[in-house]
Order: sequence, then structure tokens, then C-alpha cells
Amino acid sequence: MADIPGDGKTRTDWVPAIANINAPTTTELNAGIRVSQWMTADGLVGFRPETADVSTSGIESTFDTNTNGRRSYSGTMLRFKKQTGTDVVYNTMTPDATGFIVTRRSLPAATAYASGQPVQVYPVICGETAWLDPEPNTNERFEIPLKMTAQPALRAAVA
Repeated sequence: MADIPGDGKTRTDWVPAIANINAPTTTELNAGIRVSQWMTADGLVGFRPETADVSTSGIESTFDTNTNGRRSYSGTMLRFKKQTGTDVVYNTMTPDATGFIVTRRSLPAATAYASGQPVQVYPVICGETAWLDPEPNTNERFEIPLKMTAQPALRAAVA
């Protein structure tokens, strides 16, 4: 098996409605917006779950043991380049907007969704848009913080 280079192979969509997050349909996904086309190269931030430890050690234990506790996400956000004219992301992903972030990896980003493709589906609510501080030699950028509203489907497949 060969390694898969990641450049150009991460697609992220804002999807307004999905009935079954474990099996989103191509119709639902095509109703979304491919927001990754306006994201910065480091724009997919904090989409790594953290698993808390639950101690299983007892009072007589001489070694600390643990099992898995709750899973959570922190610092989850998308980072975008500001667009001239009508900025679709800035006007769509407003504070308190709810929807789904769908991420697909390992295929060219512009490839259409098809049945059987693996995706990750995150039910989210948008926080307040935060402008990044100006820097020399860069585009205007902003971040949209995201809060998980339900457990995501990390091993979903397009129906």
C-alpha cells in the first residue's frame, strides 16, 4: 500500500441539513457549500477528538490504570480568506447558524460526492466571526469558531 499525499485532497462543506449523519445522501451534500475552496492552508482547526481518562485504580493499587472517558473537541474552527464582492462564507456561516461540517479526505477536493465515499460529519453551531490581526504579505482572514451540538459521525459513508 502506498502513502496518500494530502495536498489538494481535503474537501470541507457547510451542509444545512442531513437526516442521517452516518449516511448523508449525495442530494444533501450537493445542497451544501464547498467552503474549503476559500479556506487557508491551515484552515481546518481542532477537528481532532480528545478522550478523557477515567481512573480504574483502587485504593490498594500500586499502578495507575485508566479507561476511556468522554470524548470532546476544543478550539474547533474554520479559517478563511476574505473574498471581494459577495463573500458566501461570511454571509452564510453567521453567529448561531446551525448545520453540518462535512469533511472528505484522500480524493481531489473538486471530485463530486459519490455513494460509498468515507466522510466525517460534524453537527455544529457557528460562533462569532473573529478577524485575524493584519500581517504583512498575507490576505485578510477570519475564523469561525464551531461548537459541536451532537456527537459527530467520524466513520460515515455517503449513501
